[in-house]
Amino acid sequence: MGLFSRKDSGGKTAEVASSLASEKQKSDIIVNSIDDAVIMVDDQNVVHVFNPGASKLTGWTATEAENLDYRSLIKFVDEKNQLKGDELNPFFMVLGSGRPYRDGNAILQKKDNSTVSVDIAVTPLLNKEKQVTGAVAILRDVQAQRQQEKQRADFISTASHEMRTPVAAIEGYLALALNDRVSKVDANARSYLEKAHASTQHLGKLFQDLLTSAKAEDGRLTSHPVVVEFGDFVEKLVEDLKFTAEKKGLLLELLMGSQHRTSGGSSSAVDVSQKVVKPLLYVNVDPDRIREVITNLFDNAVKYTESGRISIGVTGDKDIVQFHISDTGPGIPKSDIVHLFQKFYRVDNSSTRTIGGTGLGLFISRKIVELYNGRIWVESEEGKGSTFYINLPRVDGSKAQKMLQEQAQNSTGL
Repeated sequence: MGLFSRKDSGGKTAEVASSLASEKQKSDIIVNSIDDAVIMVDDQNVVHVFNPGASKLTGWTATEAENLDYRSLIKFVDEKNQLKGDELNPFFMVLGSGRPYRDGNAILQKKDNSTVSVDIAVTPLLNKEKQVTGAVAILRDVQAQRQQEKQRADFISTASHEMRTPVAAIEGYLALALNDRVSKVDANARSYLEKAHASTQHLGKLFQDLLTSAKAEDGRLTSHPVVVEFGDFVEKLVEDLKFTAEKKGLLLELLMGSQHRTSGGSSSAVDVSQKVVKPLLYVNVDPDRIREVITNLFDNAVKYTESGRISIGVTGDKDIVQFHISDTGPGIPKSDIVHLFQKFYRVDNSSTRTIGGTGLGLFISRKIVELYNGRIWVESEEGKGSTFYINLPRVDGSKAQKMLQEQAQNSTGL
């Protein structure tokens, strides 16, 4: 029986069919009026919706695309213009996992084999039994935006690199002037030179942060990930950091636990000084990069905490390894938290105006954590301190041991 067939019972079937047709017409009008590309496929990989925005972006018409396998139409390449395998296609990942996927740095290959930078978001379509029945994607052309960002990043990178050399020279000469074995200066002159030296160091750090942030934005940030036992890594790092906290009279404590804490949840941790069996929490990261992140969070905690304690902890579950650092500082206003990891953003209040900073540390930290598919966030309340969290994917113990053996063989050349 056709969709628009009639029944004698009050014509209800015809009314329902007419209503469905009307709703489909409305949805078609909405989808076709969207400038961004909208593509919907079913669980058999067949394209069912291909709006004008998709035709404009890809070069394929709706007539050509609909009822075809998406894999013959929607292809992505890497930075070297090499085609990515089907297993790396966002549709494939969403249809297989049932989880949303987003990539702000994707490169789409068009019908004529030219490429375009896109921001793609793919959402699974689920039935009442939570089974995946398809996926819908929205792709946005960000080619012009990427080019502008690259030009800006190239300028910042070049300027920062060129400025670092004379600043380093000035800092070196000031250090020599402050050296009693090289020169003799009176107390007043020493005071001026020390201030100039401190300002030059701050300027040098600003240029270094600008250079690092530019590299982080355009994907040039170097990273050499290896398997790391995170608990041991953090313990050794805390040993190096503790003197900075002690110098300011702050208590530094290291906590270890086996429970994973998520944002808004509760934590469970034990004092590492107690005799407990610590789980082996492996992650695949560049130790130098993660050390940079933890050191930055620690330095911030010390700078903004006048008295009290700083707590550093590592916890984990079967999927996640979590690091957290808490302080008893002034806390962060709720209105500032959403902007905290943006470039150049600094909380502006009486307690921060007297403390120097570039406003780039947390931005760089976020970019580094995201290199390893991790997440960084903060929970804070004014007057009650702040806690920064980092979640990193955990590497299974047996897999970690195998990777460690491979690393050892590569390092010895065997």
